[in-house]
This record gives sequence, structure tokens and C-alpha cells, in this order.
Amino acid sequence: MSSPTPAAASGPETCEVVDGRTTRWDAHRTKRRADLVAATLRAIRRHGAGVGMDDIAASAGTSKTVFYRHFGDRAGLYRAVAHSVDARIIAGVTGVLSEQARPGTESGPEALTSSSESARAQRLMRAAVVAYLELVEVDPEVYQFIVAAPLVPPKERSSADPAAVTDVMSSRMAGLLADQLVAAGRDPEQAAIWGQAIVGMVRSVADQWLRSGASASGTDRSQLATDVSTLIWGGLASTWD
Repeated sequence: MSSPTPAAASGPETCEVVDGRTTRWDAHRTKRRADLVAATLRAIRRHGAGVGMDDIAASAGTSKTVFYRHFGDRAGLYRAVAHSVDARIIAGVTGVLSEQARPGTESGPEALTSSSESARAQRLMRAAVVAYLELVEVDPEVYQFIVAAPLVPPKERSSADPAAVTDVMSSRMAGLLADQLVAAGRDPEQAAIWGQAIVGMVRSVADQWLRSGASASGTDRSQLATDVSTLIWGGLASTWD
């Protein structure tokens, strides 16, 4: 009887090598996409919200072809940048909540004398407003790029509608609210409507504040965040408690 051929004996090992290479390539591709998004953000900050693909490619030290290879088209690049900004806002919200959840930190305008669930929900509101306004004031060109999407031509708007970014933020806010309602033993059904209302209100106020000069208008970010979050919580509190 003949012995097994080398190819047959090494079959499983060969599969493992291929899988390993695929995993490494996936990791490389993910990092490359992140690097290209970071380069796009640099280009937006340098050239403004109306930046074109030539300047974006130059910022990355590569060609437009490379961007299209990784993102498909300008709409795909826009979605990737929007996702990055969305993650930044949500990180700001959850980071504030994590910090304020520590003992001895419930002080200032966001503190309540009612239940701990209500206090946490109010902190959530203010943290969301603060994170949004911080983006507006610190990165105004990036904010305008997200809400107006000047990079994306009309024929590609169906897959990169700026309104979709607001919808994503509303959905994320609804999820955070739903978590708080469940923790308080409440029905989370209203969270979706509340999420849309909160993001819509904050965006409207933020847009007007930016047009007025942001903090140079005489209303600083912290005060505006307090005023808006107080108004939001005034409406929620009537049904929360």
C-alpha cells in the first residue's frame, strides 16, 4: 500500500495557513480604512467642509483610486466618516455616564434629589447635549461635513443621506434611554420617540448657536448644554417619575 501523498497529509495545515492570512488581511484592511478616515478628517479641518477628493487623497498621501477601492464611492467614504463621528459622540456620552456613576460625583446642575434612576437619566441627557455641542464648537467643519454632506453628489445621496446620520444618532439615543428605562423598571416603548425629539431639538439649537458664533455669541457651551438639557428633562420628567 502506498503512503499518503504529502499534499493529502498537509491538507488541514494548509487550510489553517490560508485562514490566518485572511485574518491578517482583514485586520490590515480595517486599519487601512481607519487611516483613510483619519486622513479625511484632517483634510476637512484644513480645507473646510467642502473639501474635494483631490485634497483628501493628498492628505492621505495616496490616490483617489485607493479611497474608491476601500469605500466604493464618495458616499461610502462619507458613511465611514459619519460612523466615526457618531462613535465619537456616543463615546462622549457613555464616558460621562461612567465617570458620573462613581460615588461622590453626583453634584452640579445635573444632580437630582429624586431617585437614582432619574438622576442617571438626567445625566444622560446633559452628556448627550454636551457631546453634540462639543463637536459643533471644536470641529465645526467636520460637523458641517456631516450634516450637509457636500462631498456626495446628488446621484449618490440615496445611500448617504445626511438625514440618515441624525437617524443613527436618534437610534443610539433611543437605545441609551431604553436601557435607563429598563433599569428603572419602566416600559422602554417611548424611548424611540424621545430619542428623535432630543436629537432634533439639540441639532436645531446647535445649528443656530453655530451661526451666531458659538461661544463668541455670549452663550458658552456649558451654559447652553445646561439650558437645553434642563428643558429636555423638564419634558421627560413628567412621564419618567
